[in-house]
Formats: sequence, structure tokens, C-alpha cells
Amino acid sequence: MFFSSKWNPEGLHCYITGGSTGLGLSLAILLTQKGAHVSIVARNQEKLDTALTRLEEVRKSSEQILKAYSFSLNTAKDSAAALEAVCAPHNGQSPDAIFACAGASKPMFFVEMEEQDMTDGMTSGYWVQAWTAFAAAKQMARQQRKGKIVFVSSTLGYMSFLGWSSYSPAKHALRGLTDTLQSELMLYGIDVHCFFPPTMFTPGYDVENETKPKIVREIESTDDGLTADQAALALFRGVECGQVHITGDLITTLFRSSTRGASPRNNWIMDGLYDFAAYIATPIWRMSVDSKVVAHREEHREYLRQKGFFG
Repeated sequence: MFFSSKWNPEGLHCYITGGSTGLGLSLAILLTQKGAHVSIVARNQEKLDTALTRLEEVRKSSEQILKAYSFSLNTAKDSAAALEAVCAPHNGQSPDAIFACAGASKPMFFVEMEEQDMTDGMTSGYWVQAWTAFAAAKQMARQQRKGKIVFVSSTLGYMSFLGWSSYSPAKHALRGLTDTLQSELMLYGIDVHCFFPPTMFTPGYDVENETKPKIVREIESTDDGLTADQAALALFRGVECGQVHITGDLITTLFRSSTRGASPRNNWIMDGLYDFAAYIATPIWRMSVDSKVVAHREEHREYLRQKGFFG
């Protein structure tokens, strides 16, 4: 990695799911500014139209192809249809880079969840990205086109705590998929990356706060978070430099280093230093979280009683 040239998106076709708002939109704007052909997919057509207008305003040249498509990505069939539509203006050729930014979260207490909450958590947190990669990898391999597939996990893909039982498992699964495909897709010259952002202040964050328990907010208060633009820049720089696991803040970097396993290192020297720091800091963080949870027991029991949980 030390001697490799940086990835340059100018003139390349970049496909972004979840590209109408939040991280996806910020990334689409950034790539458009750098001269890429950009295709965005999301469900809401009105938001897509607004997003496409913003992309048109920052295009680098008149040659760029900027498109927006309304699709659900919840199934393999829908994701394949979205990819086919995205490729049509490019003579059916697969994108040069796929950024799977679509997703959502619904933090709740595990005992309050319904079966559908658990199912939806895996669909919106894992499958909407996995199905896109599933379709794209097949197409890229068949067309013998090299490129990139980029997933978006979370700091919660390295660790977790209460409230995230329908979300964190999906983000851990994306890490597992990344590490597997990073090895396997070398066969076809396809690079695989995964971004692990902390709290991002996006419209999705406002939605998740509607169900987020008070104790979860208290624990998250130590996380400074990133704006969508800051997160997009961190993601881009990681891909640009060829990092497999990409982080955008110190806390997540420490978790990455302490739970790296067999994932490729970003920097041999710095990762060693982060690993040493995490060896000391991570247990302290864990004890702090656990003490807050224990202290919350009585308040939580009263909360459940008022909700009628005990019958």
C-alpha cells in the first residue's frame, strides 16, 4: 500500500445506494465534484430528484453522466433490477465502484421488540447491502471488469452495547462479508472495503432517536460523531488509499485495532500504537458502560412496569 497510486474516481462510474440523503448524498456530491459519473438509488423519488439537482450543480464537466433511480433493495431480485437500470446508460457495463450506503436502524430494548423488528434489522442493516454486492460481484466477474465494492458498517460492527440488538449483529455481519469477499474477489481483481462510521448526524439519526432509549443516548454522549460530509470524506480517503477497514474517528480506530483479527493492516506502525492504546482504553470504556447499565436497573424496571411488560 505504501507504494501504490491513489484511487482516482474521475471518469469512472460510481454507483451509490442510499444516495438521496445523509452519507450517500454527501458521497455522491464529493464524487461528482471529482469528475465521476454518478448513479444514485433510493426509494423516495422526490428526495432523489432533489439530490440529482444538487449533483448537477457541482458537476466538474458536461461529460459526466448523473442519474437517479427509485428502487427498493430489500431482495436479490430488486437489487439486480436496480443494478441493471444503473448500467443501462453505460452500455450495460458494471460500475467501476459500488458504494453500498443504504440502511437504517431502530434502537430498542431487546425485550420490547417484536419479531418483525429483528427481521427488519437484518434486512435494513445487512441484506440491502449484501444483495447489491451479490449482483455487482457476479456482473463484474462475468464482464471481467476490475473495480471496487464498498460496504458501510458502523463502530457497532466492532463492539456493541444495550439497545442495538437488531442493528449491531447486521453490522458485524457486514464485517464478516467484507473480510470474506476481500479475499475471494481478488480472483477477479475486485477490491473490497468497509467503512465503520461512528454516530453520523443525518436524517437517519433523527429517525433512530425516535425509539432510542435514554440510557443509550447517555452512553453515546462520549461519541462526538461526524456530519455526513465529514463521514463521506473519511470514507473517500480510506478508499483512495486502499484501506480495507476504514474509520473516521479515534474511538472507532481503537476498536478496529483491538479487534482486527486477520484483517489487513492500514499502517503497521500506527496500528501497533493504536492496539497498545486500545489494550488500556477499551477495558476502561467497557467498565464505564457496564456501570451505567447496572445503575439504570431500577429506572428500567419502572419503565417496563409502566409499559405493562410484566402483565
